[in-house]
This record gives sequence, C-alpha cells and structure tokens, in this order.
Amino acid sequence: MSRILLAGESWTTTSTHTKGFDSFVTSTYAEGAGPFLKALRSVGHEVTYLPNHLAAEDFPRTEDELNAFDLVVLSDIGANTLLLPATTFLNGSRSPNRLDALASWVRAGGALLMVGGYLSFQGIEAKANYVNTAISDVLPVDMETGDDREETPHGVTPVVRDPGHPVTQGLPAEWPAILGYQRVRVRAGAEVLVEVDGRPLAVSGRAGAGRVMAFTSDMGPHWLPDDFMAWSGYDTFWQQSVQWLCATAGSTAADKLEEVSAP
Repeated sequence: MSRILLAGESWTTTSTHTKGFDSFVTSTYAEGAGPFLKALRSVGHEVTYLPNHLAAEDFPRTEDELNAFDLVVLSDIGANTLLLPATTFLNGSRSPNRLDALASWVRAGGALLMVGGYLSFQGIEAKANYVNTAISDVLPVDMETGDDREETPHGVTPVVRDPGHPVTQGLPAEWPAILGYQRVRVRAGAEVLVEVDGRPLAVSGRAGAGRVMAFTSDMGPHWLPDDFMAWSGYDTFWQQSVQWLCATAGSTAADKLEEVSAP
C-alpha cells in the first residue's frame, strides 16, 4: 500500500451576529476530507492528513522529507500557505521554497494530485495563485490567470472520455452531477480521462519520472453534492487514481519494454 500526504481541506468560519443593539462573534472549524480519507484508508493506504493550519508549518520543506511519501495531494490549500511559514512571514527569515522542492521531487519520481476547490489551481479571486509557481510546471493542465471557478448550481454531469485508463476502468460512462469546477486547459502530452461541460475534469500526465493528475472539482462539499459522495464510484475513482499515481517508475519502464517486445 502507498504512503500519502494530504494537505488542505479545512477551514474556520467566523460569524458576527447582530441582534438590535448587541452583537457577538462565533467561530466554527470544519474539515472536508472525510470521505476521501475513508476511501483510501479502507483499502490499506497510509494517509497523513495536514489540515491547512498544520500544513503551514508541518508540510515537508525538502525533497528528503518528501521521500517519506509516495503521493502528495493538494486540495483547497493556497500557494501562500506553503510559501509563507511563520519563520518567513512573521520573522523575516529565509526558508526553503516548498513548492520548488515538491516540483523537483515529482520530476524525480514522486506523484502529485491537485484536487479543485476555492483555494486550488487559481481559485476564488485567484487567491490560490499557483499559476506562477513551480507547481504549474508539473501539473498536466495549464491554469487561467484570474478567478477560474465555474459555478454550476444547476448541476452538470461528468462524462468518462477514456474508459480503458486504469483510473476510470470499470466506472460508468456518466457520473452523478457536480455543482462546480475549475476551468483549465489540457497540456500537451496529458490525457483527459473525464470531462464536464466539454471541459477537462480529470487529467493524467507525466512530469519527468513522476506521475501527476488534476481533478478540477472538490473531493467533498460544496461542489460535490451528497449523492456524488454516496455514489459507489466515489471510492473506486479515488482508489484507482492513487493506484495509478503511485505506480513506480520501474514499473512504468517495464510496461514500456513489454509493449516494445510484444509481437
């Protein structure tokens, strides 16, 4: 089984309640990774979960530290959270560029999955802001420069474009409707596995010796409604995605050799 690092998928909400003359403030904390974590841990994967407030300090800073994992998943975590640890933002001290380290690690044979959300790819008001980072060079898609969200509250149906790929094999041609996604463009050499509204939803590719994948909708609410997460294909899709992403470079080379040698 694989060792996976998931960073992001958490938020704090602060609300001001005004009742006539008086007002008071409340705050709540929530995480959106539950169904995803359950899908992977149920088949034996070892998943380390760093919510946003922990990822800010605890996300690996070097390629050596990243070597503790087979796959890194970034989901709803903006670039600033990884670029500006307290040592730099508060103390004005130099610190490693963790996005540079992650991109180099992927090219050396690591695996990267970016999942969509309000702080993925470019995100709301372009505040995720990955477009000019090293991560943009290894993803299988090109990002827009501004706010890239496509809100579809009426629901749009994903359609499998490559049913023979290991990620989508055995899944139905149409999936439950989703409520939003990120607009991206497929990079040369990448493969569209699933589309929605004629745009890429799941895209696989290579970056050096590593495997990469983009899924441009959420892994949970709000872009994924309850019926999507209750769908039997939800677990299968993520499990098969991880299996493909974590295939070793050696296995890939062996597959290619087998293809060449086949009569």
